[in-house]
Order: sequence, then C-alpha cells, then structure tokens
Amino acid sequence: MIDLKGYGWMLWDGVQMTIAVAICAMLVTLACGLVGAWGKLSQQRLVRILAETYTTVIRGVPELILILLVYYGVPTLIQDIALSFGADIRVDFNSFFAGFLTIGFIYGAFATEVFRGAYLAVPKGQIEAAYACGMSRMLVARRILLPQMWRFALPGLGNVWMVMIKATALISVIQLQELMRNTDIAARAVRLPFTFFFIASLIYLAITLVSMYAQHRAEVWANRGVRRG
Repeated sequence: MIDLKGYGWMLWDGVQMTIAVAICAMLVTLACGLVGAWGKLSQQRLVRILAETYTTVIRGVPELILILLVYYGVPTLIQDIALSFGADIRVDFNSFFAGFLTIGFIYGAFATEVFRGAYLAVPKGQIEAAYACGMSRMLVARRILLPQMWRFALPGLGNVWMVMIKATALISVIQLQELMRNTDIAARAVRLPFTFFFIASLIYLAITLVSMYAQHRAEVWANRGVRRG
C-alpha cells in the first residue's frame, strides 16, 4: 500500500477540481465550436475571415501563453481602459473562471473544425429535400442537421475532451488547486515527487479510460438504427 503521508485528500480535491474545470470548459468549447463552424460556413466574407482568424490564432499560440494572457493581461487591459475614462477600478479574475474560460476558448477552435466537418458530412440531398417539402431553416436545422451533425461530431469531440482533460494541468500556473497543483504541493511537502506524480499520471490515465468508454457508449447510442455499409 502506498503511503501518501496524509496528503491523499489533496489529490482527491484536485481530481474534483480538474473534472469541474473540464466540464465547464467543454461547455464553452461546444459553444465556441458551433459559432466558429457557423462562421466558417457563412456566406458573408467578413464572418468567414473572423472565424478563420480565430482558429488560426488559437492553433498558432501556445496554450500556456493564452492562459497567462487572460489571467494577468486582460484584467490589466480592462483597468487601463477604465482609467482612460477616469474610472480607477481594480479587476481580478478568479483562477477557476479564467482557467475554464481560456481552455474552453482554446479548444473551441478545434471543435470548430469538428463541427464544420460534421456539417459537410450531412448528405446535401436530405437538406434540399427538406426545403422542397416546405420546412423552414430552423426546422431543417433542428430535425435534419443537428441530429446528424452530433453523430458525425462525436468521435472528434471525444478526442477534444480527452486532450482537454490533460490540458487542465496547465492551469496550475495560475494557482488553481487542481490535480497538478495539489500534486506538486504534496510532493514538495513530503519530498516524494516520483510517488505523487506517478499517482497523478495514473489518475489522468484512469479519467481518460473512463472517458473513452463513455465516448464509445455515446457513439453506439448515436448510431443506433444506422445501416452500416
């Protein structure tokens, strides 16, 4: 039995915080992905340019820099703007809020491509037939597009989720006490870095395996009744 010197509770607290961050970030990811995909598929050139800029910038800038930029840079920018209007205010971002918002915004760029590919995978004949039957644009989206898009997007979104779980470790740099941060604190306190970081790696692996199983079940459910070629 591994002796954690009474610091096992810190790892458990870190696991809960990591999962909470990941879930909140995934909601932001889905929202950004849908908006980004709509932008890339838009017929308006300006909207397409903005969506393309979003995905290009996010994929080109390291995640750690973006996290630090949001946590430290954005509050300073807001304060400077307020000061230019004569308002002397102090803005501080909560590390949990800044963490999940930034991670979600980052992986929203990857979800954008997932949703765009899912939309393009929907047979165009079905959409044209729906319009020919007199269905409105909203009804086509609700009855034809979205149900099939989710089916095509599930594998990609599952991969985004599993990569994002590991990316939450980066939030430790802004002092959020998630799994990586708590593991580091415990390892330094008892001077057992290998033991604690090895256990942390097993925890991340366990979360990934559970996620893979959940993704598989979700794909089976989404593809029920679909004839395989």
